[in-house]
Amino acid sequence: MIKYLLSTGVPNKMPVNYILLLTCIQYNGSLPNGDRGRRKSRFALCKRPKANGVKPSTVHVACSPQAAKAISNKDQHSISYTLSRAQTVVVEYTHDSNTDMFQIGRSTESPIDFVVTDTVAGSQSNADTQSVQSTISRFACRIMCQRTPPYTARIYAAGFDSSKSIFLGEKAAKWKTSDGQMDGLTTNGVLVMHPRNGFSQDSKPGVWREISVCGNVFTLRETRSAQQRGKMVEMESQELVDGSLIDLCGATLLWRTAEGLARTPTLKHLEALRQEINAARPQYTPDEKQPWVYLQCGHVHGYHNWGNHREEREGREGRLRECPMCRTKGPYVALWLGCEAGFYVDAAPPTHAFNPCGHVCSEKTAAFWSQIPLPHGTHTFHAACPFCAQQLSGEQGYVRLIFQGPLD
Repeated sequence: MIKYLLSTGVPNKMPVNYILLLTCIQYNGSLPNGDRGRRKSRFALCKRPKANGVKPSTVHVACSPQAAKAISNKDQHSISYTLSRAQTVVVEYTHDSNTDMFQIGRSTESPIDFVVTDTVAGSQSNADTQSVQSTISRFACRIMCQRTPPYTARIYAAGFDSSKSIFLGEKAAKWKTSDGQMDGLTTNGVLVMHPRNGFSQDSKPGVWREISVCGNVFTLRETRSAQQRGKMVEMESQELVDGSLIDLCGATLLWRTAEGLARTPTLKHLEALRQEINAARPQYTPDEKQPWVYLQCGHVHGYHNWGNHREEREGREGRLRECPMCRTKGPYVALWLGCEAGFYVDAAPPTHAFNPCGHVCSEKTAAFWSQIPLPHGTHTFHAACPFCAQQLSGEQGYVRLIFQGPLD
């Protein structure tokens, strides 16, 4: 499920924007208790005052864990690959003045720029997630952005901890490449999907791939934590593009470019469209404050108590109601505007609602997300509402809203 939106900045608001905007799908634009510090629903990447990027340099083959620890304890970044109890390969990283590094993970330690937490579908507060054992790595991934145009951003699995180290233990998937370099995968993996036709009204789902510690691209493992890696996909890149999805096994991030965000509707625009619809078309009776919809047919009404079936009253079939307009039986839910503009693929009016949650957005946006197989847990994929992470249901996963005309 897409939980966060990554962006490289809000257009025309910052001096230099990179390619990433993270926004939390589950929380519809903000965290339950508000965005604070590094824990927030969206994160803009901007050019740092001073480059902090790193690149691989010296490779050491140590005969003991103690020797490897001595090498990695130097005041510089390193990645340690434990091949056996008797052998560890340590790759030192040196400063790269041409890139900025941004790190994402569950840890609240200072090396993490953007703190993410697990997505619990339909949860409305942080308390809903506290009892869930996290599957997100403390130091999940890192993104390197070029400091000069075209500001290319590349993603890598794993992030450096407070000691500037990454450790791949004996049980982690790792190997020596054809050119003699080391590479590996993290426990639950970092998955990326690039949309076809960009992030627009013509967008189509891409194919999920796994990204390695060194940024190579692979087909998915049989399960997220399997030791056997997938096949390398040499024709594909770890470069992030507008609309790229990043899954950290518990939270899904959406990458938006500054150029892409410039084409998305603003919250003010969405609110204007909502008010225009309210003023011109619907007649919410008997309660004008909150529209409700019959998800089976799409008819919009104010909340009422009639039409509920005996099955619902006895608690056997949930919220089944009979629509008074067309007599169709189905779920009856409140409508809520999808407020995170970064998830919209166009600026069309919000005329469709996701099933079963009732979040409202444009037709093209609903159609796009209903086709996206988002990772769920460690084994499955399913389409979900980007605004609350609930799994979609029904034939399409969304419904066209049918408003009653004003009464004369």
